[in-house]
Amino acid sequence: MSGTHVIGSAEALERDVVVVGAGPAGLMAARTLRAAGRSVAVLEARDRVGGRTWSREIDGAFLEVGGQWVSPDQSELLGLLDELGMSTFPRHRDGADVYLDPDGRRHEFTGTMIPAGEATEAEMKRVIGALDDLAEQIGPHRPWDHPLARELDTVTFDEWMRGQTDDATARENLGIFMAGGMLTKPVHAFSALQAVLMAASAGSFSRLVDEDFILDRRVVGGMQSVSEAMADALDEGTVHLGSPVRTIRWDGDADGRVTVWSDRLTVRARRVVVAVPPTLYSRISFEPALPWLQQQMHQHTSMGLVIKVHAVYDRPFWREKGLSGTGFGARELCQEVYDNTNHGDTRGTLVAFVSDELADRALSQDAGARREAVLGSLSRYLGEEALEPLVYYESDFVSEEWTRGAYAASFDLGGLHRYGAHQREPVGPLHWACSDLAAEGYQHVDGALRQGRRAAEEILGAPVDTEAPIG
Repeated sequence: MSGTHVIGSAEALERDVVVVGAGPAGLMAARTLRAAGRSVAVLEARDRVGGRTWSREIDGAFLEVGGQWVSPDQSELLGLLDELGMSTFPRHRDGADVYLDPDGRRHEFTGTMIPAGEATEAEMKRVIGALDDLAEQIGPHRPWDHPLARELDTVTFDEWMRGQTDDATARENLGIFMAGGMLTKPVHAFSALQAVLMAASAGSFSRLVDEDFILDRRVVGGMQSVSEAMADALDEGTVHLGSPVRTIRWDGDADGRVTVWSDRLTVRARRVVVAVPPTLYSRISFEPALPWLQQQMHQHTSMGLVIKVHAVYDRPFWREKGLSGTGFGARELCQEVYDNTNHGDTRGTLVAFVSDELADRALSQDAGARREAVLGSLSRYLGEEALEPLVYYESDFVSEEWTRGAYAASFDLGGLHRYGAHQREPVGPLHWACSDLAAEGYQHVDGALRQGRRAAEEILGAPVDTEAPIG
């Protein structure tokens, strides 16, 4: 073998637009463009569509190893589900939740507030109120424009919380929802402004701490099936799997032609939608190189880290004990646990999350020790029956070649107010779309769909050179 790797195809496809990535953002862009009569090619590196949504059958159990939940405010996603004729079902939540306090004591409770003691609960409510006020003032669309933007973006969320309360347990419990549950980074690794954006994207921080709202429903057939349905609705031959894009070359101005080379295809087009996370932009060679601002901006974003654990049992045994299957514990390996039983399934499934520094330690263990530690954590919430699942599986998107983290990319300290205003700006014929860039629905499928539609509408609103070839 010569060792030479040839990319592209002998003959180029001619299309109006190339979409890089067949996740929800890319497929929504393609869907919107096709509805307006534009020809499209979608190039996807993986052997499947769906991006960070992915359903698999593991040892006979159907598992959503990627994103899965639908909340009532996600109007873009809910509207698409209606268009596609797809249905949802509610997450099981009947019964008492479980809280493991810093001393390891177990508390069963109902209602929205963790039973951490009267003083701590009061502090949590006060800090939640302060975050709600900031989220309302600053909003999700242009947080970098607010007078407090730089101040909030140059202090960590941990430092900000310390300025709000001396109650360490209150801070730890709030960290479950923002750090472990959403940004999947330690509280000292992202700014207070990034936290406010996360809260504003969902409407308020109160919504983020209300699992009955943020984790309301699931899609029958799994969230990946939404992307599969969008892909199936496109013209045959539109989506090309196993086609990682290696090079994008254009003439250097917005009206210039673009040539895109993937491992399998060469496509010439007028516009490109890059619908992958910002952390993957560096995997593509851009000719000419992206402007310095883009180069710097992309170096100041990073993915979080979370292990999503699935444990399937012969029945949802926790329900027999009057438990919902929901559990929280700031000092537990699994800081969050939920009933994730599938629609119509007689078996019981739990899902748990191991995030940021806890995930660092877990991934340093061998698989057997990690499984034992995770199941031990589940048993402290729900009882010894949790130690013996029929099926056990860990989904770890940091190991995915074309993801490399989860749930989404966020800016490092000071990056959001410095670069946020530029993250969606087109560069010549290049447009950007992914959940990592969203305002409403940031880092959720709803946000990805919004960004895919926005990028397509940017292109549809741009001047068109009628002499260019149309595929």
